[in-house]
Amino acid sequence: MKLLAVSDLVIPLLYSQHTKSRFLDIKLLISCGDLPYEYHEYLVSSLDVPFFYVLGNHDKEFSSNRSYQNQFIAGGTNLHGKSVHYNGLILAGIEGSLRYREGPYQYSQSEMWLNVFNLIPKLLINRIRYGRYLDIFVTHAPPAGIHDKSDLPHQGIYAFRWFIEKFQPRYHIHGHIHVYRPDETVDTLVGKTHVINAYGYKEIEID
Repeated sequence: MKLLAVSDLVIPLLYSQHTKSRFLDIKLLISCGDLPYEYHEYLVSSLDVPFFYVLGNHDKEFSSNRSYQNQFIAGGTNLHGKSVHYNGLILAGIEGSLRYREGPYQYSQSEMWLNVFNLIPKLLINRIRYGRYLDIFVTHAPPAGIHDKSDLPHQGIYAFRWFIEKFQPRYHIHGHIHVYRPDETVDTLVGKTHVINAYGYKEIEID
């Protein structure tokens, strides 16, 4: 199965009439946040595949009187704080970044630990039911020490680093960290987990 992961940057190639023909083999769409809701809607309608997402620190809060935001909710599954089984894959996610200003989808390191701990009972059930905890962990922010930066808004999350080392999902897909040079590292192996920065877009082949 091949999935398409997007985050942070609108890509003209994806936002065009050629999207469907260019990405015919995509079976799953994942967003790590900080993208216009209309962009998500276009990708969902063009690719016609299941859509899972978390929100980023620049995303607007959902409002019941904004029809395009309601369509976005209807078009996908918000993974924040959830574990979802789809077509043989187990997915879970946590939204947001470290808090550095007023606004939604921002947390302290301590709050991120709580977000992670709240996932653990669901993962234990997965272990009993499916024989493994998790396949794909989706977040907006990166784990501490992997692809992150030194400034507060872009520091990695300690709880995420512990999480992937403890539960070893096959993939941890994140966004938030902008990539400006072709030699920047965007795929790092931590134990058995591929940590992938989905800035812009990434096509990922799942065995």
